[in-house]
Amino acid sequence: MRHDSDSAFIAPRAEGGPRRPAAVQEGHARPTPGRTRPARRGWVVLVLLLVAGGGAFAWQRFHPVPPAATAKAPAPVPVRLAPVQQGPFPVVLGGLGTVQAYNTVQVRTRVDGEILRIAFKEGQMVHKGDLLVQVDPRPYQAAFDQAKAKKTQDEANLRNAKADLERYTKLGDYASRQQTDTQAATVAQLTAQVAADQAAIDNAETQLGYATIRAPLDGVTGFRQVDTGNIVNAATQTGIVTITQIEPITVVYTAPESELPAVAKAFGSGPVPVEAWTSDGLTKLSDGALSVINNQVDTATGTIRLKASFANADHALWPGLSVSTRMRVGVVQEAVTVPDDAVQHGPKGLYAFVVDKAQKAHQQAITVGRSGGGRTLVRSGLSPGQSVIIEGQSRVQDGGLVAGSRPTETARAETAATGAP
Repeated sequence: MRHDSDSAFIAPRAEGGPRRPAAVQEGHARPTPGRTRPARRGWVVLVLLLVAGGGAFAWQRFHPVPPAATAKAPAPVPVRLAPVQQGPFPVVLGGLGTVQAYNTVQVRTRVDGEILRIAFKEGQMVHKGDLLVQVDPRPYQAAFDQAKAKKTQDEANLRNAKADLERYTKLGDYASRQQTDTQAATVAQLTAQVAADQAAIDNAETQLGYATIRAPLDGVTGFRQVDTGNIVNAATQTGIVTITQIEPITVVYTAPESELPAVAKAFGSGPVPVEAWTSDGLTKLSDGALSVINNQVDTATGTIRLKASFANADHALWPGLSVSTRMRVGVVQEAVTVPDDAVQHGPKGLYAFVVDKAQKAHQQAITVGRSGGGRTLVRSGLSPGQSVIIEGQSRVQDGGLVAGSRPTETARAETAATGAP
């Protein structure tokens, strides 16, 4: 083993192994060939990265990349539009009413006897004078014949008495005055008896006529209360059948007392049209006219009762049916109107969405009047020709973009059919 200050310590070689330095002098380590190559490769990679970064910076400077959109623009909200119209607008008062028969008759017997025949069917349309029920007429026929026979007998006695009076009168002084006066009294008595016989005949004929029960008016029969073979009595309150007159027919309805001046004015100027609709207001049943304004206001409800008459040739109205009424009491000329669906309720009152030329919707505060025929009278806030949203308002924001479509021709026809101007 050798120590040299200028040379590295040489470790003893193992037997059979290679000789390698075990240590170097402190501060003077000699690099080996195996460690020099990785260091050079690292410097080369670093230089390449710097060159690539500089190139990328130069490329971005002279070829800037457009910035990405921060947010996608919202899509237009699909809605339906309708124009604000101007024209005549009928002033219509709505109400609820009940159909009443023009006349109602409960048919009863006026004589006693057995029912021999029932000549009507339940629910049948009968006319005045039609046979309904035949009561056994034989007792009344016999009384009638007896009264006529009694009259014939008394008329014969009267003729004989008149002849005797004529003879007594011609005898003059040959007949006593007492005898003549007595015969004159007999003639007067028999004359009165004949008159009484005629009255008895008339009464018997009337009773005989009551045995044949006929319809007192045109109408519809209800449920039959008796059957063939039953004994009816004039003293009982049970009727045979009820007949209701439905051509024409009436509807009784109410209107607020505040509308009475307008109704009275219209009624005094001419016929006041009244329409009868189903209770849900979807189907029109008949057209009529106001016929009666009640003579007092109901103080409990603050309403006035009205009655309208309808021809009812198609029997669309039936007694007892609940209907809604629409009474036209005037017309507002040059009225600004919108469909009912355009009017919205907000925290600050009523408003409508108006769509401008840029297809943007804006809330517009409005004041309205009456509604009728699917349209509402606008007193302020809108102008003719503007477009308002009538469907899809729930998704529309003030100032938001919308995609509007106009009502179809079918929808316009339906609107016109409801009476909208």
